[in-house]
Amino acid sequence: MLRPLLCAGLAYLAVACNAQEVPRRAEQIRWALKAAPEKYRDSATVKGYTADGDVQVIRPGSNALICLADDPAREGVSTACYHRDLEPFMARGRALRAQGKSAGEIRQIRGAEIEKGALSMPDKATLYVFSARYDSTAAALTDGYRRYVVYMPFATGESTGLPTQPQEPGAPWLMDAGTHRAHIMISPGP
Repeated sequence: MLRPLLCAGLAYLAVACNAQEVPRRAEQIRWALKAAPEKYRDSATVKGYTADGDVQVIRPGSNALICLADDPAREGVSTACYHRDLEPFMARGRALRAQGKSAGEIRQIRGAEIEKGALSMPDKATLYVFSARYDSTAAALTDGYRRYVVYMPFATGESTGLPTQPQEPGAPWLMDAGTHRAHIMISPGP
């Protein structure tokens, strides 16, 4: 009798120790919207995380932008907002990550699915990303910055006139040229 109780207690303790602290819904919304252009914030849909790590709509919206709250299971703070046409691509990435797939595996699987027509990818769509550190002492985000991405699947340097490597801080360039993930990247300067 004591052994089953001890095992059950240890199992509970292991789960409790591994649980991620999920920010309150209002905080998830506030942080997620930092990635969005100001004029779209009030009517953007916001998706957030549950204690189980599931993603769900925590605030419905009426425009084409979906904002994703920070994943509490990942280090640092990173939120993103993207056009709703990117949702199948983004949702598939989250599902594969939840299965334990690496970034390289996710890239390969989604690429193959797009080529087969099993996964939709728009001809172009914008993604906004906000990254920061969380200062627990001040209970605030610090060192925040935004980067901007315009997905253009299979675009090349030749088809866009853009360099395929960063040239100078803040200048646009084409990342992952020629692949399903080809996108114009605009990151802040130093």
